[in-house]
Amino acid sequence: MDPGNKPKGPSPHYSLYQRQVFREGGEQGVLPFFSVHPKQLQASTKETLDYRSYLYANSNAGLSWTDHANREAFYRWRIIPRMLVDTSTRDLSVDVFGHRIPAPILFAPIGINKLYSPEGELVPAKVAGELGLPYCLSTAASQSIEDVAAANDAGAASVEQHSTDHSGKKAKTPRFFQLYMGHDDDVTISLLTRAWNSGFDVCMLTVDTWQLGWRPTDIDAANYTFYYPGTPGNEMGESDPTFMRKYGSELSRDKGTWIDKCVWHGKAHTWDRVKWVEKEWHRISGGRPFLLKGIQAGADAQAALEAGCAGVVVSNHAGRQVDGAISSLDALEDVVNAVGGKMTILFDSGIRTGSDVFKAIALGADAVLVGRLWVWGMSHGGEAGCRHVMKSLLADVDITMTVGGYRSITDDVKRHALKWCPYGTMPPE
Repeated sequence: MDPGNKPKGPSPHYSLYQRQVFREGGEQGVLPFFSVHPKQLQASTKETLDYRSYLYANSNAGLSWTDHANREAFYRWRIIPRMLVDTSTRDLSVDVFGHRIPAPILFAPIGINKLYSPEGELVPAKVAGELGLPYCLSTAASQSIEDVAAANDAGAASVEQHSTDHSGKKAKTPRFFQLYMGHDDDVTISLLTRAWNSGFDVCMLTVDTWQLGWRPTDIDAANYTFYYPGTPGNEMGESDPTFMRKYGSELSRDKGTWIDKCVWHGKAHTWDRVKWVEKEWHRISGGRPFLLKGIQAGADAQAALEAGCAGVVVSNHAGRQVDGAISSLDALEDVVNAVGGKMTILFDSGIRTGSDVFKAIALGADAVLVGRLWVWGMSHGGEAGCRHVMKSLLADVDITMTVGGYRSITDDVKRHALKWCPYGTMPPE
């Protein structure tokens, strides 16, 4: 780190949230109503969710070895703190697809949020708007594209913003649309058009989940939530006019029809299909960014670059697809080496703490996606729980920068800030 290097400008003092919690607890006796320690937070969702909802939030592929590998990889990389650095102000802000956002964190796309709170995706969309962080909406959401956009705008309008809107000025804060692409092109185009018209200006196509992975805990309970009677699920599909014209009568007989036809259809796509949907998105959006989510090999990242993608999301779907796969953090190194500097690289899978965010950025990610944390949070009190978890994570990142001696997350947090430690056994978290 260059001692003379100064941050571009102060970020919001996220670390003050820690003081707020201490003050409310010490002066007013008001304690947080659940723990934000990741392990305890995950465990306590067993008390706030029904069994099937808990499984959907926490199930992994096979023996959960990939999920474990995600965490073990973070353990192997250690931060090198620097002393006597003036970190009284920090700059956590980054540029992502033309948006200047106050911290390198996005809300990851997660489906059927009504399993975790009655308002579903409206909760994280509103909180993301408040924080000025990009919100990524899943195709498999339980609220409509339009209602989620309105909730995101409402959250953004309630506070002073630190984000920069894209040139079309359709969204008050950045919001991206995650696409599960079926084999009905009319439905795909309809969804993308609705997303663009609702201010979602980046499209990320998930390429690792055209078939659900083998998840034993879900198998044991036959927990395919889209078929489970009474489970809120396919509202987005049901509200898509193109889909309803074609499959409305079938949908009335079978709750899971649309999700089978349009999401987990068991028919793999190829690079030709990627190029087709990328072209359609560019036509609809006037050329806004298109990226692939689920990339784990440097060769695939290079192919995405050659196909014209603006970026990739390095992700193993949080260990939910291929058991025994490479950790997402190890895959990040391969991708950065293959295409670093030539496209935007986002990181997903395994983020639990501020130091995790720091390490992913140091290893070459431009920003990270956070998913399970905010799902666990909204499972404890809906909006308040989601907000508490995300503000806690932001405070953790900010404090890690402060006490670690790093002022600018883009200028100072590089590979030299970490040391690889191959020895030892990861302790229980």
